[in-house]
Amino acid sequence: MMKKLLFILFFFILGINANSQQKRTENLPKFDRKPVHFGFTFGLNVMDFDIHLSDEFMSLNEVFSVQNYPQFGFHLGPVSNFRLGENLELRALFNLSFGQRDMEYLTVKDPTATAFEYDLVLMKIASTYMEFPVLLKYRSTRLGNYRPFVLVGINPKFDLAARKEIKEEEKPKIKLNPFDLTYELGFGIDFYFDFFKLTTELKYNHGTRNLINPDGTQYAAAIDRMYSKMILFSIHLE
Repeated sequence: MMKKLLFILFFFILGINANSQQKRTENLPKFDRKPVHFGFTFGLNVMDFDIHLSDEFMSLNEVFSVQNYPQFGFHLGPVSNFRLGENLELRALFNLSFGQRDMEYLTVKDPTATAFEYDLVLMKIASTYMEFPVLLKYRSTRLGNYRPFVLVGINPKFDLAARKEIKEEEKPKIKLNPFDLTYELGFGIDFYFDFFKLTTELKYNHGTRNLINPDGTQYAAAIDRMYSKMILFSIHLE
């Protein structure tokens, strides 16, 4: 449902721009002819997990259920755009992304008891990612001072927080593998002003590497595969 709404919103904005902006005076008319642009990006993200339970989950005597809850975070960093053609750009970024995902385990207090009693175990999984996204950006023909685009690419990332040792007071807590490789899909609009270009962008990011790190506990054994998942809203200034 969310993807359909975003799809409709994108083409709604396209229609408005096409009808109302074509006849306006163009700001920065030579901006897109430059071979390289540099700028800065910042924005909000929603971090989440895509969890696949293991085959042995049903036979575990402690863990009854696993739920994950996405949380808001933020990201920032420099951005570089390289002109490949009239409608095509290559974008390279170096981002720092900060965020958290909460995991909620329902565990059985005493598996040998006739009537089960349950405990709620909440794990706050914080991440600080160093990211190196490389994306292809396909832009429409400029519509006055607007230029819609779509983009696709890959994002190698390294979780600095995953390298930290888990403190005794934080246990129980699962540990993540620090390296991930994600793919990204998104769209946005370039806005041309008198002295700078501002870009708003919405992206979906999904990991390809299993993040679960087996540690011998039933918390990790309950999960076969766990991938990162993220939605990002970004603003670029160039």
